[in-house]
Order: sequence, then structure tokens, then C-alpha cells
Amino acid sequence: MELHPQIIEKNGKSEFVVLPYHEFQILEEMMHDYEDLLDIREAKKESHDEKGTAIDKVISDLGL
Repeated sequence: MELHPQIIEKNGKSEFVVLPYHEFQILEEMMHDYEDLLDIREAKKESHDEKGTAIDKVISDLGL
């Protein structure tokens, strides 16, 4: 993805960045996806030693 930032300076130093709204939305979605990935990795690490359940049992238990 190519970004088109506009840098706003304050006292000669870069202070703010303005992006087209569509680019901001894409970056925001990417950040949410990354946070979800970190949550999944953490949950996987926490449940590493837990015994899984066969899909057939899950389907049966749910009455599907």
C-alpha cells in the first residue's frame, strides 16, 4: 500500500501527519487485524497444554 502523508510542522519539527481518510481506514483495519493476531497467539500459548476436542464430538454435542 502506498501512503500519501502530509507532514505538518510545529516550530520547524515534524509534529503531525495527515492521511487521506481511505488510507487511514486501511491502516486502522490492519492494526485491528494485528491486534487480533496477537490475541490469538496469546490464547494459543495459554492453552498449549490443554487437551483438544474432536470435531465429531463438538458437532454431536451441539446437535448438528
